[in-house]
Amino acid sequence: MAKEKVVCAMSGGVDSSLTAALLLEQGYEVIGVTMRLSDENRDTSCNDRGCCSLSSVDDARHVCEILGIPHYVMNFREMFQEKVIDYFLRDYAKGWTPNPCIACNRYVKFGGLLGKALELGASYVATGHYARIEQENGRYLLKKGVDAKKDQSYALYHLNQKSLAHFLMPLGGYTKVHTRELAETYRLPVAHKPDSQEICFVPNDDYKAYLREKEPEILVPGDIVDQAGRVVGHHEGVPLYTIGQRKGLGIAATEPLYVTGLNMEKNQVIVGGKDEVFARGLVAGDLNWIAVDGIAAPLTVSAKVRYGKKEGEAVVYPMENGRVRVMFKEPQRAVTPGQSVVFYDGDTVVGGGIIERPLEHVGGSHHPKVLQK
Repeated sequence: MAKEKVVCAMSGGVDSSLTAALLLEQGYEVIGVTMRLSDENRDTSCNDRGCCSLSSVDDARHVCEILGIPHYVMNFREMFQEKVIDYFLRDYAKGWTPNPCIACNRYVKFGGLLGKALELGASYVATGHYARIEQENGRYLLKKGVDAKKDQSYALYHLNQKSLAHFLMPLGGYTKVHTRELAETYRLPVAHKPDSQEICFVPNDDYKAYLREKEPEILVPGDIVDQAGRVVGHHEGVPLYTIGQRKGLGIAATEPLYVTGLNMEKNQVIVGGKDEVFARGLVAGDLNWIAVDGIAAPLTVSAKVRYGKKEGEAVVYPMENGRVRVMFKEPQRAVTPGQSVVFYDGDTVVGGGIIERPLEHVGGSHHPKVLQK
């Protein structure tokens, strides 16, 4: 009986390397594939969620040699440019804060690579993500990884029933510590290779310098205003700021000031006190549902508004235009347009979407006094 063929997305990191080793041990025919995504010159390597430097390609090839499996490099530069880099710049140009890792997962790794794998006759694509795929009552479910600190389900909410049927994520049941220990037992040379948290195509993880180089025309100096519209400072371009930001405002005040909003039409950065960074709700669009086909009535969930943040209890209300209104039991900090909101039922990802705007900011009873320079 022929072995089932699996394409393993290999970045040269410990997670994808162990994924290949585990699947090989489980009896699959494993093919290692490294995706070439960007022409940006990078000296740093990446983790399983980003694109890879030349050194990472070498690491992935070396691991495949040790495991005795074939290794290929596939060119996804054009797709990555269109779906990730262009989107990244486009969102900043409209005053949003994009999430390029989610876009890369959605369109490149879980879209483009899956298509190539199926063309090669593979049954599955495997990745080193810390999340679990399970079947219940004939439906595929996406669940959190058991390692709460490494859980990556938030970045995978875009998966649908068709794609979930073709993906394997064997690390979902492991902790990161266990992953490194197992990599040692397999004698993988990347067992203790550090993870990178950087945006893979942005040199030195300096997105402001990247914007200045790639899209200088969107950076128009303007005013920083308080909640009442009073000018309290000046900025070098709205896209250089993000909701919740405190440092780098250049404003002397009696109390800390935070960015609470960005207005591209008026070319203004809006600031306020710490309470005014919190919002009671949001509107989200570009929705994807996994655990259900959709919602026609209010649904109680726990919702996360940014990777690494804690979830908050919320009610999701369907809207006529295909969007949803999400209202939180407790106000959430830095609800940011362009980021994703992901809905959970316990460990199960119900669905998610892109935040379009916050609702009902928590207003302070006074405004900090700005000290004139």
